[in-house]
Amino acid sequence: MFGMRKKIMPVYTYGAPVLKAIAAPVEKITPEIRELADRMIDTMFAFDGIGLAAPQVGVSKRIVALALPAQLPADYEPSPAEELLLPMMPMVIINPQIISYGKDKYISDEGCLSVPDIYAPVERPRTIVFQTEIIDYGIVTVEAGGLLARCIQHEMDHLNGTLFVEKVAPEAYTKIDARVRTLIARGAQNNYQRRK
Repeated sequence: MFGMRKKIMPVYTYGAPVLKAIAAPVEKITPEIRELADRMIDTMFAFDGIGLAAPQVGVSKRIVALALPAQLPADYEPSPAEELLLPMMPMVIINPQIISYGKDKYISDEGCLSVPDIYAPVERPRTIVFQTEIIDYGIVTVEAGGLLARCIQHEMDHLNGTLFVEKVAPEAYTKIDARVRTLIARGAQNNYQRRK
């Protein structure tokens, strides 16, 4: 709403204990969960992200904010999940779970708001089938591909206490190792928090 102050939360960086915990399921969508969802969307946009898991803002709950671009290349065939979900962005999903993974894998660079300014290649399945509850929409089970499938897998890792740098192959990790160590050292000086 015009004139309302956005409630930006600090984003926790690699090294923060909350990022290593397995997040708890959300039992019920309460007014507090809705408030958290709104704050997560504001925070994600403030930090120029396309996905943000609740542990990244210090809340160990199975909640993810998403804001993938709705515009797809003209010759791109969207997955069922992309057709359904991209027009609804930004959104917040609750208790997402991956039901199955496609056999075809591919490698692509990833970044993360909790690992700022560091990008590295990660191998992931090209497609997934996932189920989630979407606030104000209900429960969906859909097959996802493309950036949406990668983003869901990345954010699910956060809910399970894993960051993308932990999935980088050893040879590629040597290229980012020094920057990761510097990030952890600087993070410790700032209570592992980035603020806007």
